Amino acid sequence: MTDTVALTAELIRLPSVTPEDAGCMDLLAARLEPHGFLREQLDFGQTRNLWLRRGTARPLLVFLGHTDVVPPGPLGDWQSPPFEPVFRDGMLYGRGAADMKSGVAAMTTALARFAAHHPEHRGSVALLMTSDEEGAANDGVVKVMEAFTARGEQIDWCLIGEPSSFDRLGDTIRVGRRGSLCGNLTVFGIQGHVAYPDKADNPIHRAAPALAELCAEVWDTGNELFPPTSFQISNLHSGTGADNVIPGRLELLFNFRFSTASTEADLKARTEAILNRHGLRYQLAWRLSGEPFLTTRTELVEAVQTALESVVGYRARPDTGGGTSDGRFVAPTGAQVVELGPLNGSIHKINEHVPVADIETLSAVYERIMVELLT
Repeated sequence: MTDTVALTAELIRLPSVTPEDAGCMDLLAARLEPHGFLREQLDFGQTRNLWLRRGTARPLLVFLGHTDVVPPGPLGDWQSPPFEPVFRDGMLYGRGAADMKSGVAAMTTALARFAAHHPEHRGSVALLMTSDEEGAANDGVVKVMEAFTARGEQIDWCLIGEPSSFDRLGDTIRVGRRGSLCGNLTVFGIQGHVAYPDKADNPIHRAAPALAELCAEVWDTGNELFPPTSFQISNLHSGTGADNVIPGRLELLFNFRFSTASTEADLKARTEAILNRHGLRYQLAWRLSGEPFLTTRTELVEAVQTALESVVGYRARPDTGGGTSDGRFVAPTGAQVVELGPLNGSIHKINEHVPVADIETLSAVYERIMVELLT
């Protein structure tokens, strides 16, 4: 068993369900502190945030990840206990195997080897870990970046180990992510008896044409690297549960996943214009989960592509799909952000797993990226 595979197994054994770290960060620090990495805890609330940096000069290359995992779900549905690493048919099974403890292990061993082989490297390298990426993410990387800004610490390149690959390791890298804008809409009507609709005002009927227009609206057509902005209703609730009562209000949640072709302000204004045009009485609260970002400068992207060619023999397809990641908090500071990690087919699923052979290969790719940028 290789060092990176063994570390992945050790991490899986620690039940670090959001926002718990369960000792993962102590394990990582113990691996890197002997190689000259200085440890700092930037904890906020219940969230632990680990900062391990080697060097003080720029440029600064940061490997970013999270130690927390999603809940395992029904334990009886797993073929083996979720927090017991099991090797079967060339795969390593366990909660977090793909998202993202194998990536975390690969970063850590790559950093240790790089520091040992290149003790006089230029600039600085660092590992940033949070225990609340899978949860609300209110006290994780967003707070760390605020602390860095306050003290003038600037990240130049950020490599995130989120599982980006689809069919084979390194076939896809994320060079950006769509923004996420959520709306909490309440449409008001007048409750009444279904036999006397003239004495009531059904908010479902009132809202239906507006909702149909929102769903049919072409918000933008995307661009070269982003798909068109999408609008999706995720929750809808109305009524008392009785079949003879017209409801007095309709409550729904919706979400925009938006590209760089749209802005938060434009989406809000166009949404409210549609609601107003239909004469609705409503209340709307907005929550921006993250702005879209795109790494257009090629320095980090090219280093990643060159490393992939060197280690696995092919270049990745640049992509901006998937959900949000902690990159949304780093990119606005001016850092170049790229995501490269293991296969994502089993993430958040029962019997989550990762190919064993990919774990050490990923670590070799990470090490090669450092060689490309800092030697």
